[in-house]
Amino acid sequence: MKYLSIILCACLSPFFANGAELAWSGSPEKIIQIDAPASSGLDAVYVLDGLSGVKAAYASPSAAGVKWFRYSNLGGGYAEELSGVRVDGGSSILDVVEGDMGYIIEDGNERHYFWVVDYSRHELALSGITEAEERDCDRIGLTVAGKGDEIVYYSINGRRLVLSRDLQLDYTSLSYDEDSKSYVQVPEEATFEYLPTTLHVEAPLCATDFTLTGDRFLKEWGREISVSSSTVQPFAVQAQTSAIQTERSNDNEIVSGSGGDLGGSAPCEIEFSAAVTDAAIFTEWQFSSYPEFEDVDIRMSELNVTHTFTEEGMTYVRFVCANASGECEYYGPTYEISIGASSLKCPNAFSPGNADGVNDEWKVSYSSIVDFECHIFNRHGQKMTSFSDPAQGWDGKYKGKLVPAGVYYYVITARGADGKKYNLSGDINIVNYK
Repeated sequence: MKYLSIILCACLSPFFANGAELAWSGSPEKIIQIDAPASSGLDAVYVLDGLSGVKAAYASPSAAGVKWFRYSNLGGGYAEELSGVRVDGGSSILDVVEGDMGYIIEDGNERHYFWVVDYSRHELALSGITEAEERDCDRIGLTVAGKGDEIVYYSINGRRLVLSRDLQLDYTSLSYDEDSKSYVQVPEEATFEYLPTTLHVEAPLCATDFTLTGDRFLKEWGREISVSSSTVQPFAVQAQTSAIQTERSNDNEIVSGSGGDLGGSAPCEIEFSAAVTDAAIFTEWQFSSYPEFEDVDIRMSELNVTHTFTEEGMTYVRFVCANASGECEYYGPTYEISIGASSLKCPNAFSPGNADGVNDEWKVSYSSIVDFECHIFNRHGQKMTSFSDPAQGWDGKYKGKLVPAGVYYYVITARGADGKKYNLSGDINIVNYK
């Protein structure tokens, strides 16, 4: 027995050099050559469907001096020189090739390393696929009846490597579509190096069947096989939520929230929307004064709700959904709605009718006013106008005509989002118009 000393070089010579060539004969199927990672030290991995009658011939100008070695999982350092190698013309021929072994060809100062896989020892078989009992809310397990063990090979230093079968699992799930604002079906796939006891993939969000197809070697030989499950019902849940605030462009309203994207001056109207996946049976929007939702003030089961916030302070809103059994839940992002304190101030003069667009309407300045009533009188107690929206004002007209310049009188009762009550009255001076 001869042991071969192996020294790895970062730059391996090309497998074909100086006219040298490796050729195979006697294989019933096409021989599949796979490039091995450079770190393995191998020039290639060859996959053959059975080795009965298969011969390997190495052509070289110095064929008579070529030596063959074979190694196992111990690596090339424990390689054994092979006897029974014959020379035929310019070729060195190995008449008996053993599968699942590494080989080294020594041709003078050149060495070539490769691994031979006998696929017939590892042929894929599939006969059924069912949902496994083990699962969680993110992943599903699938039990496949059949066999498809790891196809293992070893580097010249004895490092264990796996030759992937590229088994492909296809199924359908859901993905949120921004354009339609809904979940739509999408194809999903997962690839496996070999067939484990249980396949684990991301849980589907809709009813689907699973189809396992493979492997890459059978596909190459035109004998690819597949197996499909019966329809599997979804149990995982997901949701997509949004919160859109109704915008107001009142030039006399002060937005006075304490920060954040939602809220400001009350009354504040926000539309909350949710799209859910197929297994989401229980749905609920939750409103709370506590960020951890220790106590929930309002619950709404609709997917789309519109709520008007009329009280000062911070309100936390989130969407929750669950499947029929309640084992799988989804908690959406928390929206923070900040409503600021109220304020109400009244000007004491304006100048309507001068067409300069400046101070030509009497309006209060306000924030977070949820109830409002204003009456304006002339000095004789005659009512000029009334309005109940603080965004409105008085244009200085009575029955369509501008009133004379002078002093007028307002009376306001109002309530803020913070509960503050306003009882205001005062003079309004109409000035500077002809």
